[in-house]
Amino acid sequence: MKALVTAALSALACAGAVQAQAPSGTATLNSQLTGDLTVHDPVIIREGDTYYVFNTVGRYIGVRTSTDLKSWKDAGAVFQEIPAWARQAIPGTDGIWAPDIAYVDGQYRLYYSVSTFGSNRSAIGVATSPTLGAGAKWTDHGQVVMSTRESDFNAIDPNFVVDAQGKHWLALGSFWTGIKLFPLDRKTGKVVNGAKPSAIARRPAPAGGPAPVEAPFIIPHGGWYYLIVSYDYCCKGVNSTYYTVVGRAKAITGPYLGGDGSALMQGGGSILLRADLQEQQRYRGPGHAGAFTDKDGTTYLVYHAYDKQADGKPVLRIAPLRWDAQGWPVARY
Repeated sequence: MKALVTAALSALACAGAVQAQAPSGTATLNSQLTGDLTVHDPVIIREGDTYYVFNTVGRYIGVRTSTDLKSWKDAGAVFQEIPAWARQAIPGTDGIWAPDIAYVDGQYRLYYSVSTFGSNRSAIGVATSPTLGAGAKWTDHGQVVMSTRESDFNAIDPNFVVDAQGKHWLALGSFWTGIKLFPLDRKTGKVVNGAKPSAIARRPAPAGGPAPVEAPFIIPHGGWYYLIVSYDYCCKGVNSTYYTVVGRAKAITGPYLGGDGSALMQGGGSILLRADLQEQQRYRGPGHAGAFTDKDGTTYLVYHAYDKQADGKPVLRIAPLRWDAQGWPVARY
C-alpha cells in the first residue's frame, strides 16, 4: 500500500495540476449533497426539471434523481435482469457496470458494460428510451462492441461523444493497452462494421506491475476535445488511489496532451481531481468522472469518491467546472 500511495503522490506532483478547491469557509455543491448518495461510476443528465444520475450500484444500473442537484433519492434500476445476449457473450457475469447516458436523435441512449472483474472478456451494450423517470421504457439493442482474451483492450467504461462534424464516437477502456476510440454508426449507435479503434490514452507499465488507466470521458469545448481519465486503483474503499487527469487535442482522435505538454499516450496529463490520500481527508480516490452542461451553460463534473466516515463506501460527488484563461477545466470541489 505504501508503494501505491508514494506512486500516486509522485504522479500528482509531476502532472501539471489544474485542480481548485473552494476557499476556506465557502460552501461547495459537494458540501450540500444529501439523500441517497451511494453511487459508483456515475454519469448525469437532465430531463425537464429533474436530474438523473445513472451508476453502478446494485446489479442492473442504479438511478438517482434530484430537482436541485443537492437532494438525491433512489429511483430504482434500469434493468430487471441481465440481457440474454450478455449472459451468453460473457459467461459468469453477474451485473451491469459503468453506464453512459446521452440524448440522441429524439431518444435517450444508455450504453452499459458487462464483464467479470479483472477480465477483458467484456462487452458494451446499448438501450434506448423515449423518456426518463416513471415513463421510461427501455428497449435493449444488444451488443455494441466486444473484447476477448485475445484483444489488447477491455470493452468497458463506455463514453458516447459527438464531434464537431456531427460524427458519433465511443471511447472505452480499462487497463490492458489503455483507452480506445471507435467510430459509431449514427443510426444504430453501434461500432461501424470493420472499424479499427484509435488509441488515445495509455500508461506504459512499470517493471513492478500495471499502471491503470480507465473511465474515459470526452468533453468538446472551445474548439478542443478534453479527455478525462482515471489513473491508479478504484474499488478498494479508503485505500483506493484513484485520481483524475485531463488532456486536450484539436482532433477527437488525439494526440491528447496535458497543460505541461505531457502525452496521455505516455501516462501524462494534468490533474483535475486529486487523490485524497492524507489521513485527515474524508473522501478518497475521486474518479470515474462524467460531465454534463446544464441549460445555463454550467458544466458539472460528477464522480465518485470513497467516504472515510461511511466505512469507505462510494458516494456521489459533483463539482462545477470553470475554464481558466488558458482554456483548461478547473473543478471547484
